[in-house]
Amino acid sequence: MYLCNDCPRKCNVLRKALTDNGKGFCLMGENPVISRAALHFWEEPPISGENGSGTVFFSGCNLQCSFCQNKDISRGGIGKEITVERLKEIYKDLISQGAHNINLVTATHFIDAVLKSLDEPLPVPVVYNCGGYESIDSLKRLEGKIQIYLPDLKYSDNSLAVKYSKAPDYFETATRAIKEMHRQVGDYVIDENGIMKSGVIIRHLILPNNLENTKGVIDWVKNNFNEGEVLFSLMSQFTPISPCPHRELSRRLTQEEYDEIEDYLFDSGIEDGFMQELSSAKEEYIPPFDLTGV
Repeated sequence: MYLCNDCPRKCNVLRKALTDNGKGFCLMGENPVISRAALHFWEEPPISGENGSGTVFFSGCNLQCSFCQNKDISRGGIGKEITVERLKEIYKDLISQGAHNINLVTATHFIDAVLKSLDEPLPVPVVYNCGGYESIDSLKRLEGKIQIYLPDLKYSDNSLAVKYSKAPDYFETATRAIKEMHRQVGDYVIDENGIMKSGVIIRHLILPNNLENTKGVIDWVKNNFNEGEVLFSLMSQFTPISPCPHRELSRRLTQEEYDEIEDYLFDSGIEDGFMQELSSAKEEYIPPFDLTGV
């Protein structure tokens, strides 16, 4: 038990058992809570490959995104509390199934358990898949344990970060964190089979009616990284949730919005990365959080 300040929220609360009071913004206790552990084939190509990425979905989150497609686990509490030893077993199970990597999805608030679970090196890369809202101090604790960082850069406009995710300092916090991630793992490395071995992939989800936010993210990536340093993944899979708390987010992207951002990305000169097809906006891409593999 400890007073938790692991993420930028710095809640300074005592996180005990999941059923106790005293939980912070993430709504979680001290032990990891997992909602799904399975091979996943819908990450970026060098992450999923042919065999799939060994994804471990952690419950809870240090953001509160009003458009979250994983809301059942990020805020809904779905998941099973497990031990660090069981977490290690889950890694082994996924690797035995042929996983190209172990993909820790939204594990920020369980950093102590993650560190204990990685006390011995794994035979595949470890992916730290997060919302980008990370503490530099916590990231430094992960140095040497994580080979691939997969952060979101959700916002260049902090007014949107407040409105949609309750994170007024998101942009400066996330951009500092991404630079620290790159410092740790260096320029991206992809092997002869097209599988990523190390590096950073920066993700950004285009939000309808918020194209200037996306353009600001593209500008930041362009101005802070050179060719060959990081990969940039521009996602068009936004799917409105129900009920939708914001009218401007009640629809998918239009073809016109998609084309405008595609042109802007092309003009930026960023070539290392990916852009989803507009047809990727499907609910089928959301996995069932049914405790598979837990």
